[in-house]
Amino acid sequence: MNSKSKPLVHTIFAFLVFFITFSLSAQEKLASKGHIPILGWYSIPPEEATVARYQEMKDAGFDISFSFLGSPEDVQKSLDAAQKAGMKIVISCPELKTETEKTVKRFMTHPALAGYFLRDEPAMDAFTELGNWAKRVNAVDPKNFCYVNLFPNYATAAQLGTSDYREYVNKFAKEVPLHFLSYDSYPLTSAEGVYTKWHQNLEIFADEAKKAGKPFWGFAQSVLFDDFHEDPTLATMRVQMYTNLAYGAQGLQYFTYWTPVSSTEDFRGAPISLGGKRSTVYDHIKILNQEIKNLAGVFYGSKLVSIKYAGKETPIGTNRLSTLPESLKVLETGGKPAIVSILENGDKRFLLIVNMDYKHSMKLTLLGDDNLKRILKDGTIVPASVYDTTIDVGAGDIAVYMF
Repeated sequence: MNSKSKPLVHTIFAFLVFFITFSLSAQEKLASKGHIPILGWYSIPPEEATVARYQEMKDAGFDISFSFLGSPEDVQKSLDAAQKAGMKIVISCPELKTETEKTVKRFMTHPALAGYFLRDEPAMDAFTELGNWAKRVNAVDPKNFCYVNLFPNYATAAQLGTSDYREYVNKFAKEVPLHFLSYDSYPLTSAEGVYTKWHQNLEIFADEAKKAGKPFWGFAQSVLFDDFHEDPTLATMRVQMYTNLAYGAQGLQYFTYWTPVSSTEDFRGAPISLGGKRSTVYDHIKILNQEIKNLAGVFYGSKLVSIKYAGKETPIGTNRLSTLPESLKVLETGGKPAIVSILENGDKRFLLIVNMDYKHSMKLTLLGDDNLKRILKDGTIVPASVYDTTIDVGAGDIAVYMF
């Protein structure tokens, strides 16, 4: 090569480097007007209510803290610390029940207020009282939400006040005026695997929330409280959260954030220990919450269009995938159980495939038309065709496409 050609070669090489770098950096990202709120139950206790503690919680991807607080003074202290860290709180204290209007008026304009906790897991005979209480709160503060969390479908008839779970949810939605519906379920067991009616619970709850015209919030287990349930891992929490989101959940909750003190249950292994130290669960939650926020353009404000199940067995109370969604020519999981959900968000439609096996990865074979896009975990949009038709979906993980 002569000396005159070297500058030209260097120029071409520099251009190619620039072009490749620009192309990678200019990849389209999924836009969103907000993100799914993420709440931590049994959060920071009042004696630990400092800006540093709430910042630590925010750093893990939480937006809302909920703790049982003993007095208005504890509420004030927690709200003030949370505000400085950019977090919000669902407040709870005895005075919210005994001096409802006074307590609501005191805190309703605080920038860190998210809502008011009324009750956890009520039976049907408590609905009238809860409805009246919520109306009293709403009359003073219609902006911030009242919060009641419902039983799952494995609760007994005595706990529910009926043997019909759908009746339980339907009656609550009609009698208690809330901004959204919430229920908890901890379906992963170490001895028996997945609770057989977990997905049926979601079918009923999502359907009743839709009928009521309200969003719903779901849970993942992030603490041990017996020897029956699975230890919380990134995979167990992924499968719970992504399953909730596949059903269109608009709020996510972890039980718990801080390790509770209890005389009846053996709580251990939460993101934050009784001594205030982080566990590996904290790190796992931080990873998962960031994934969920990166995919806010898929989940936030989405509506469930359809949800089916692929694999050798179909869970109780659900529907098997018999017809492929539009734009798809092949969808195979090798017999592995998977959720196939279609969400609609504005003018976009998304295909979600959740690997229901939280212990093993899944081979997903997917072939679609030229319009099929894959949404990566950082929210980047790429043509599905740039990937092999068969990909690995991690244990409990999700693959997301746009069509």
